[in-house]
Amino acid sequence: MADGRIIKALSGFYYVQDERNKEIYQCRGRGNFRKRKITPLVGDYVVYEAENKTDGYVLEINERENELVRPPIANVDQAFLVFSATQPSFNTQLLDKFLVHIEASDIKPVICISKIDLVSESLEKEVLAYGEDYQAIGYDVVVTSTQSLSGVSEIAPYFEDKVTVFAGQSGVGKSSLLNAINPELDLDTSDISTHLGRGKHTTRHVELIPFGSGLVADTPGFSSLDFRGIEADDLWLYFPEIRKISNECKFRACTHQAEPGCAVKIAVENDEIKPYRYDHYSSFFQEIKDQKRRY
Repeated sequence: MADGRIIKALSGFYYVQDERNKEIYQCRGRGNFRKRKITPLVGDYVVYEAENKTDGYVLEINERENELVRPPIANVDQAFLVFSATQPSFNTQLLDKFLVHIEASDIKPVICISKIDLVSESLEKEVLAYGEDYQAIGYDVVVTSTQSLSGVSEIAPYFEDKVTVFAGQSGVGKSSLLNAINPELDLDTSDISTHLGRGKHTTRHVELIPFGSGLVADTPGFSSLDFRGIEADDLWLYFPEIRKISNECKFRACTHQAEPGCAVKIAVENDEIKPYRYDHYSSFFQEIKDQKRRY
């Protein structure tokens, strides 16, 4: 038996990089994983055994520091949430959904606004204003163009000695951005579908790729997330600006919906909390409540 890390999962096989010799072994999951409803994830530290490089088994999965469901990956240090300024349009509601999931998983988020070179001057001003809002909350925000390479050099230091997951809608340019940072990757990219207004799924699986002194994961794009595993009463914890002010509310168990003396609602009225962020909080709160009733 030996220790390693799963760096790729594809078609029922797990590709494990040995901790010592750095060689990669193709493995299947142990038979009782399915009975125990355990699914190995890319990023897992595992115990495995292999007779050769194509015939091995993952025997144990070590405890995870964190995990994401979509994309399915474990033990991540940070998440680059890539949202394009256009094609598809910058979507603050979807961005906030991503941020809630990343915050709930205790992973550091970095917001990356891509394709800034493709927008008009007025739209650029609008998108950059959103970026300033998120910076004021405390999030790192980088603005990039893979055509002019603007902002690309600012990203490189983020990857040093880190495991980084790239996530976002299809077509926002995740693979293009990784190629711009490191052309040797030569990841497959695809144009936006003008009919559907979204990108084709050029990334088919999750894989950890060596990237300087760190690892990055290019993941399949997707456009929606649900809130399974997140309680409505805990949602405020994943909005930093709400979390900061909530202890000033009149009631300790304030949900920041209709309670009197809610400091959060007062902060929204005073623009200390951006109204669109609070609207998203309220919308997600109701969505979680509705989801609980369905299940």
